[in-house]
Amino acid sequence: MAKITAALVKELREITGVGMMDCKKALAECDGDITQAVDWLRAKGLSKAAKKTGRVAAEGLIALASKDLNSVMIELNSETDFVSRNAEFQEFALELAEIALSCDGDIERMKQVVMKNGETVSESLTQLIATIGENMNLRRAEMVSVEQGVVATYVHNSVGENLGRIGVLVGLQSAADPKKLEEIGRKIAMHIAATSPLSLSVDDLDPKAVERERSVLVEQARESGKPDNIIEKMVDGRINKFFSEVVLLKQSFVMNPDQTVEAFINESAKELGSDIKMVSFSRLTLGDGIEKKEEDFAAEVASVGAKA
Repeated sequence: MAKITAALVKELREITGVGMMDCKKALAECDGDITQAVDWLRAKGLSKAAKKTGRVAAEGLIALASKDLNSVMIELNSETDFVSRNAEFQEFALELAEIALSCDGDIERMKQVVMKNGETVSESLTQLIATIGENMNLRRAEMVSVEQGVVATYVHNSVGENLGRIGVLVGLQSAADPKKLEEIGRKIAMHIAATSPLSLSVDDLDPKAVERERSVLVEQARESGKPDNIIEKMVDGRINKFFSEVVLLKQSFVMNPDQTVEAFINESAKELGSDIKMVSFSRLTLGDGIEKKEEDFAAEVASVGAKA
């Protein structure tokens, strides 16, 4: 059997655009013959899949999974919303969420896990790209755990059980009845889906974000021409208002704007006769932060017409 050198693998990768491990496998299958290896990758659909990896994938699904006192959610992207309704894509997303539970939400560890089909997550994703014909990406995963209590979950814009466009996890630490805690957690999760808070508490806020906001507020206050001691009080008041807008526990609860989320938790704890501590939360919005390519078909048609 021919020796599969790093240089040979590199050459095949440059020709096909396929990942290193798949190139190595192809060369091994073809006894080091690079021409046969190219055809082998094409037959497997891997070369075709590699050509799609540069395309923007901002659609897809958020998938959730839970076990014991742990819940996780993953974002699996595709190029179009149409693919998110594909049964094979949905099943793949749900299996990825289950795998994420065993990997503590570590994407790199997940990619090496063998799936039900006998292939790794990385290999299965490549095959799915080739089968469905769109670029796809396992972009991120978030996990929330508690020592006692519940991790409540919520999916917004759901397309199926534990599948949707926005996912929220809420960790409530408590010795109270889990079913009642679940109801409380779900209400908070729905609030989070609607308001997208930046942090759980003021202490959790990014200091840079606070300083940036304070700098803007100081400049705005100075335009009033008031003395520095008055400006300082004005800015402090506006910073507190900023906290009430972006800090979860300080926000007005959407289901009862007369109380904060923190007050709702404290009230619920009294009703259940047990302390409730919200330890963490996570919110994923599909495609958040991905720059989508805007297609201007009218301009394209006009351009073609002008050239004609």
